[in-house]
Amino acid sequence: MCGGRGTRLDTAVEKPLYEVNGRTMVDRVCDALAESRIETIHPVVSPHTPRTRDHLDDRDGRVIDAPGEGYVADLGHALERVDVPVLTVAADLPLLAGDAIDAVLSRDVEGSLAICVPAALKRVMGVSIGTTDEAGRAPTGVNVVADGGTETTVTTYDVRFAVNVNRLADARVAEELL
Repeated sequence: MCGGRGTRLDTAVEKPLYEVNGRTMVDRVCDALAESRIETIHPVVSPHTPRTRDHLDDRDGRVIDAPGEGYVADLGHALERVDVPVLTVAADLPLLAGDAIDAVLSRDVEGSLAICVPAALKRVMGVSIGTTDEAGRAPTGVNVVADGGTETTVTTYDVRFAVNVNRLADARVAEELL
């Protein structure tokens, strides 16, 4: 998912194209997916990210153009165009790696899966926290969407899922960890 405006990042470049240690976040995420057992990558862009769309045209994968009506609406638009189950990943996770994705895919769950990290971990790391659930977990932007079954929430302490770059301070933490 790489179609958001990225207004909190407060930079002139589109959020997915923001560079962390000299490489764009979207390239880092796409490379992690390519290193995993994922077979096909469908980057989801929107009218808010035209340069990202142009950039992704040069990669293997099938770009999906979403309407840009917000994360949930754009995700729904994308899900109508692919077969489920499908792994969804936000483009603002520059620490992600193929083995971390494979660990998510290896989970034995029936139905959908949401990967969260403890909000306390994000606080200790000094990165921003968007929302939390009643258990004090923050969503990571990594999910498995499946038809039917239940939705299982898994909490991980893997810092590669904890750093969503939403602000410049988050980017600094990601660069330190890389």
